[in-house]
Amino acid sequence: MMARPQQGPRLLLAIMGALVALTYQTRRKTFISVHEVPVSDPVVVTTLDFATKDFNKKSKDTYNFQIGRVLKVLKRLTDHMEYRINLEMRRTTCLRMEVNNCSFQEGELYKKIDCFYSVFVIPWFEKYKVLAQNCTDG
Repeated sequence: MMARPQQGPRLLLAIMGALVALTYQTRRKTFISVHEVPVSDPVVVTTLDFATKDFNKKSKDTYNFQIGRVLKVLKRLTDHMEYRINLEMRRTTCLRMEVNNCSFQEGELYKKIDCFYSVFVIPWFEKYKVLAQNCTDG
């Protein structure tokens, strides 16, 4: 049985559509796992340190900020490792160049900022990259 002449282009179009759809599916990120991890996890500790330094580097404030509270840390594995962190940053008594023995500001200089960080991490190479950051005054 032979295909009629007008069915040839339709069949070719259907095959091309299926190939495009299949190619798109293989490029999509597939989650291997997504789960909450404790703040005490060594990779989380170094990632939080990176996020704090990144925040202070970008901040125009006179004082340094430190993490006041970590609300949640999710570890996502796809084709890479990503930590999604919700935290509170608080202004300290240390000026920008100081980092030791800093306590949190109270009174008029008190300031709390709620942040979400998404950080790409390759822990064995100590490589970190901010994928997304959103901070708002709390």
